[in-house]
Amino acid sequence: MSSTGSNYGDIHRYEQPRESTAAALGIVLLTIIEVVFVGLFTYGILAGWASGVGPSLTPRIINANMFMGGVLTVIFVDLAFIMLLYRKEFLPDVMIVKKRRRKWEDLYIREEDVDGESFGGDDPIESIKRAVYPYYKK
Repeated sequence: MSSTGSNYGDIHRYEQPRESTAAALGIVLLTIIEVVFVGLFTYGILAGWASGVGPSLTPRIINANMFMGGVLTVIFVDLAFIMLLYRKEFLPDVMIVKKRRRKWEDLYIREEDVDGESFGGDDPIESIKRAVYPYYKK
């Protein structure tokens, strides 16, 4: 669905999401995997897998830290795939009309103020205030 409106905020293009069942099942399965790995990571933290308790400290700490880092990586990658599937399959594709602003509009009130004001003049303090803060006394 497209519209020809060019006013700010008009919807230019709107496409319905596909909402496929396969994507919904994929999100459910990835969520189950996410819960399992979050539980494994939580159990590892509470059990002290990476705390260095035990006889040979150095090899155990390095391996445990790598394992816990790998579990945390799997958690975030899985979460990224869940959000990717949700965004692609269940959110509509909407393009709205935005106002295009020129470079000088953010800094100055009027187009003729682009070059600034003279530093001297009747009231130099007032011109300094206006040079520092252009929106002073609109």
